[in-house]
Amino acid sequence: MNIPKLKTWVAIPEKSDFTIYNLPYGIYQFEENSPAVGVAIGEEVLRLDQLSSLGLLAELKIDESVFSKRYLNDLITLGKPVWSGLRKRMQELLCDVAIQEIVENALVKMEHVKMLMPVKVGDYTDFYSSIEHATNVGKMFRDPDNALLPNWKHLPVAYHGRASSIVVSGTDINRPKGQKMPPGAEKPVFGPSSRMDFELEMAFVIGKDTQLGTTISTKEAEDHIFGLVLFNDWSARDIQKWEYVPLGPFLGKNFASSISPWIVTMEALEPFRTEGAEQEPEVLPYLKYDGNKNYDINLEVYLQPESRKENLICQSNFGYLYWNMCQQLAHHTINGCNINVGDMMASGTISGKGENEFGSMLELSWGGKNKIQLDEEITRTFLEDNDMVIMRGFAEKGGIRVGFGEVRGKLLPTKS
Repeated sequence: MNIPKLKTWVAIPEKSDFTIYNLPYGIYQFEENSPAVGVAIGEEVLRLDQLSSLGLLAELKIDESVFSKRYLNDLITLGKPVWSGLRKRMQELLCDVAIQEIVENALVKMEHVKMLMPVKVGDYTDFYSSIEHATNVGKMFRDPDNALLPNWKHLPVAYHGRASSIVVSGTDINRPKGQKMPPGAEKPVFGPSSRMDFELEMAFVIGKDTQLGTTISTKEAEDHIFGLVLFNDWSARDIQKWEYVPLGPFLGKNFASSISPWIVTMEALEPFRTEGAEQEPEVLPYLKYDGNKNYDINLEVYLQPESRKENLICQSNFGYLYWNMCQQLAHHTINGCNINVGDMMASGTISGKGENEFGSMLELSWGGKNKIQLDEEITRTFLEDNDMVIMRGFAEKGGIRVGFGEVRGKLLPTKS
């Protein structure tokens, strides 16, 4: 795909995630002002509410009120032609030096704003779409020779998660407590989780409603996806292990999930499409698709103990997923389940084949058997109190970089 070369007058640092080719959306709050819609560019936020009040978006005929809302949902509801037109107009404004002085009035340094949850999430589904992750978990807890359950290669496995506990980057998380069955014990015990973990995921945001009874084909799926965020699915492994049979995760997962504040649009990610995994056995007709539906997005996880430096412990890629977003959405709606703007669909842990590509501490420490070496003789098997988990993601090709910034969260001690 040939992308027109653009030159912006905004000073953008080298290796910035927020280039003129990106322009992700978020909700910012500046000083005591009400939350509003912003777009990331370099180290600044383009305030769309201010840009609109300056009359610079008038030609798009968008109701100005959508730029002053607490969530992006109303803007997203306007549809793909509006998203595309707005993105093109912003690129024009940020590249036209003739109006630089005017547009600068709508810019504010990122360090001066607070980023909030970008969308109102009505429903949240967590898939289980990395074959490497599913295989690793199967080897640890089931049969090493038959790690995948019989249905795994036939459908995108998922469960319905808790939307109310999805929080924006920078929100601290308290260590959860619950029932656990210690090894060799005859009955469960109650207390704080001692096997706290992260899961490296991404999530897509629904951009178009459907009615109950409607299905979405793999061909139509992209019309219903607005963009992507980084997603940390915090997990209490000991609570999860005791509770998940027979209905799957519950309290081991629903206490918190963290997302990055900027939603990168699918239009910005278009240049980074890549071929997906070969799917064998052949999938049923409703899960078949044409073209490249995976995306080459580099993913990194850093672990930072209190008062210590960041340690890179995982490097993976969103393109590794066995089941792509179009298949996930087609399967999710094949029974007529309706979806709504702002709903989130997470990928599940994204692991690669290499040990440095495992997207959870469960895998990195192989169930706690192996120590993960950090700086200055510090090791971990699972997360300790006051550890900070930082996830970053970016796509880069032909001199063009589109990134997500980061999602970070600190694990605090259990609340009494």
